This record gives sequence, structure tokens and C-alpha cells, in this order.
Amino acid sequence: MAKTIITVATTGAWPSRKDNPNIPITPSEIAEDVFKCYKAGAAVCHLHMRDDEEKGTMDTKKFEETVGLIREKCDIVINCTTSGDLNATDETRQAHLKSIRPELASYDCGSMNWQHNSLFINHPKFLEELGKTMQEYGVKPEIEIFDAGMIYNSTYYLKKGILKAPLHYQFVLGAAGGSAATVENLVYLKSLIPEGSTWSALGIGKGHVPIMMAAIAMGGHVRVGMEDNVFYGPGVLAESNAQLVTRAADFIKLAGNEVATPADARKILGV
Repeated sequence: MAKTIITVATTGAWPSRKDNPNIPITPSEIAEDVFKCYKAGAAVCHLHMRDDEEKGTMDTKKFEETVGLIREKCDIVINCTTSGDLNATDETRQAHLKSIRPELASYDCGSMNWQHNSLFINHPKFLEELGKTMQEYGVKPEIEIFDAGMIYNSTYYLKKGILKAPLHYQFVLGAAGGSAATVENLVYLKSLIPEGSTWSALGIGKGHVPIMMAAIAMGGHVRVGMEDNVFYGPGVLAESNAQLVTRAADFIKLAGNEVATPADARKILGV
């Protein structure tokens, strides 16, 4: 049977407890939440940190504390963000990679208008520096794709040696300012990536379930979690991230696939 990786994005940088009171915020809450998701079938955890006011932060100490607690509990694959704080510098966005050395970290392969009210800047100079940092510390880039141009950026950096094949992509569909969460867009984006690449997909908000189901049907991997969607169904808040992971695992099994373990994910992703 094919093995499908579930990534859980527990927290993100933007949803707050006003949106869903079940979102984990502190290092201990995130670590315990990740452990429950691991038991439900998640093989990878995508981590964001929050400060004491619940705002996104790139505080290295919070990353170190959270990852330390997770590693005490289970062997889930660690995937750290390199964004999530619009006030972060090029240095603070990657400082935690040097001390934690996670298996994966996000590589946002281009700039965009973010939520129609701010800018998400990923300057070419930063992307070259980040790619070199990841190579130096043995971190595999998870190439975040919000629109087709970012895929072309990634193939440019592959030719330059900033990125190394095989590449791993995360299609982020439904972000305001990016590509809409449609199956047509997913099929198109998947058609552009280099042969031999691995990929995963997520849909934000109401696109959560349709994109998850399409990704499974197309042979990709999936990401779920309250970073992307605080609801379980229309008007029904998710009780936990583990609830979203459990649903994804059920869909994978119904499709005739096997839910990948962390060991499976490391083999599939080459980390």
C-alpha cells in the first residue's frame, strides 16, 4: 500500500484563542498537542511559536523549549517555520535552525501580498542565504508554494545549487493573496514540479477537506491543523488538532493507503 504522510500544523502565527479556544499557544501546550497528534497518526509536526501576547514570534528559546519537550515524548519529524513574524529579520528567521537542526523547515519561495493588507517578503538574497544555511545544518527545505511563480523560483534555485534534489513541496492553497483552494489549481501546480519531487497540500478554511481528499487521490501527502483551519465542519469548531489528524487518517485508510509513521516519513523525504 502507498504510505501517506500527515503533517500537523498545530498553531500557526495568526489564529488566536478568540478564533478557537483549543489552539495550543505555550511550549508545553504545543508539545502535548503534538504528542496527541502523533498518537492519532501525524508523522510530521510543523511548528510556529507565540509570544506572551499570543503573537507570532521567531524566539529561538521558545523553539528550543518546545522541540525539547516534543523529543522527550515521541520521534515525530520536526518541521520548523522560518516565517510567522512579519517583524522578524533575516537573521532571526533562521537562527533556531542552527541550534535545533530540525529535519525540515519551511522555505517560502517568493514574496506576496499577505491577506491583502501586508507584505510577505522573501527577498532573493534571503532565499539564497537560507538555502545555504539549511544545507550547512542538514535541514531539508519544505518549499512552500502559494502560487505558480514560486515553483519557477524553486527550479531556478535548484539550478544554482541553493536547493538540492529531490525537492519537497508544500502547496498552500486558499491564502488571501495566493492561489485559490481548488482542485484545478492543485493539479496545475503539481504538474510543474520537477520529476522525482515529493509533495503535500493543504487548503485553508473551507478548502481544508476538499484539498486533503484531492491530494490523497493524486498520490500526495497532506497537512491538517488549526494553523490552516479552526473548524471541523461548517460552523463547528475543531475540538483539537488530533481530531483533524484522526479524520485525515480515516480518509487515507478509506482510499486504500497506509498512514505513514515518522520512520516512513523520514525514508520518503530522505531526512
